[in-house]
Order: sequence, then C-alpha cells, then structure tokens
Amino acid sequence: MAQSTPSTAPAARTDQRLGALVLYMLVGVFFGIILIKSEVVSWFRIQEMFRFQAFHMYGIIGSAIVVAAASVQLIKRFNITDRDGQPIVIPPKKWEGVGTRYWLGGIIFGLGWALLGACPGPIFALFGAGITVIIVALLSALAGTWAYAYLRPKLPH
Repeated sequence: MAQSTPSTAPAARTDQRLGALVLYMLVGVFFGIILIKSEVVSWFRIQEMFRFQAFHMYGIIGSAIVVAAASVQLIKRFNITDRDGQPIVIPPKKWEGVGTRYWLGGIIFGLGWALLGACPGPIFALFGAGITVIIVALLSALAGTWAYAYLRPKLPH
C-alpha cells in the first residue's frame, strides 16, 4: 500500500469530503422523497393536524419521537462515535425557571408552521416537488435566522 506524500494528502482529503457530500446529498434526496410520498409536507395534512381532524401527522411525529429517543439512548449507552471517531456528546438542556425559552419558542414555531402550512425542514423537498411558492417561506426563514443572529446578543439566554 502506497503511503500518501504531503502533496497527495490534501487531494485525498478533498476526495473524501466530496464523497461524503455526495452521500449526504443522496440521503437528503431519499429523505425528501419519503417526506413527499408520505404526505408529511402536504399543506392539507398539516392543516388536518392543527385542526385535530386526522391522526396521520400525529402518528408520524410520534414515531419520530420514539425513534429519536431510542437513538439517543443507544448513542449514550454504547458510546457511539461520529465518523471521525469523536464521541457524540449531547449536552443537557438548561432549564432556567419554567423553561420559557422552550415553550415560547415552540409556540412561535408552531404558529409559523400553522400559518404557513409547512415546517421549515422540508422547504427544499417542497421546492424540489415543484411547489415554487415555497421560496417565500425559504426567504422568510432566512430573514428570521438573520434577525435572530443580529438580536441574539441582546436577548436573555
């Protein structure tokens, strides 16, 4: 096996990063297809959920919570590492008082989700499915992110 010389090492790292990006892109496309086919990104399904008219979305969200909880427990119990061999550390939440930052943030997020009819997560899947009006949501999400970054030093954390 040939050893890498200083001139070939950066090229090998670039190839590895490109391969990882392609893999992540393919996983993202696959996940987007699942979101579209399961109707998780359907405006009608989301409205049904917020009007308590159907169990569809609650079942999917509940399943996601169960899978996430099991995954976190597996990561913690078996000291699973990331692809670079670094330990995965999940810091505990800081509950100051009654957790206002969490419930208030959840209310704001939920109001935006209900008004828009789309969660910010699948914006790109919706755009890829041909729902181009979602670009308004994408620009609004970017504006909100920018506003938070600007205001964060002034906010009580």
